[in-house]
Amino acid sequence: MVADRFSHVTAWVFDLDNTLYPPEARLFDQIEVRMTAWVMEALGVDRPTADELRVNYWRDYGTTLAGLMTEHGVDPGPYLTHVHEISLDHLEVEPALEAAIAALPGRRIVYTNGSRPYAERVLEARGLEHLFDAVYGVEHANFRPKPERAAFEEIFAKDGIAPDRAAMFEDDPRNLAAPHQMGMRTVHVAPEPVEADHIHHHTDNLSQFLNELTK
Repeated sequence: MVADRFSHVTAWVFDLDNTLYPPEARLFDQIEVRMTAWVMEALGVDRPTADELRVNYWRDYGTTLAGLMTEHGVDPGPYLTHVHEISLDHLEVEPALEAAIAALPGRRIVYTNGSRPYAERVLEARGLEHLFDAVYGVEHANFRPKPERAAFEEIFAKDGIAPDRAAMFEDDPRNLAAPHQMGMRTVHVAPEPVEADHIHHHTDNLSQFLNELTK
């Protein structure tokens, strides 16, 4: 049984975007538009150049912000505020997911490459805000992003999490490599599976998967 592989877990770590809400919500479509607009204004480049930088920095540095900070010395505060000022009107409460997370034994946290204020807005829109013991954004890792191992180490040290007794749920396969190396049980949450040694489990239905763990 899959539950047996999680019997040692006392801490449950969830990514936010496309993990605690379905990809169909397409929040990142809004965020990417605002990222591009911010890059255009801050760097004085045209839209195609800004789009190219946004994508390249995400690929090379883990997040667009990390690339902007490294390459251009960008102040992360105004950037994070601007890109996360999006509409959440179409997010829906999901009672099945709420119940499944509530049933997990132990400590439950959210760790996102976004900001904590943004994460808290999303959790409230999904009816999940009361379920987590802590919410961590990229600012709590000194703006180092996942997938950097140092970012995970910073967050887990702050929270007191023992990785060998924790599980990580994440939609981006890159962001499961360091948790796997640290001894965590890793779960890829996405419509399509990805074959990789650092992914223990895949699910396209988080509620259903979590229910299997508490039977």
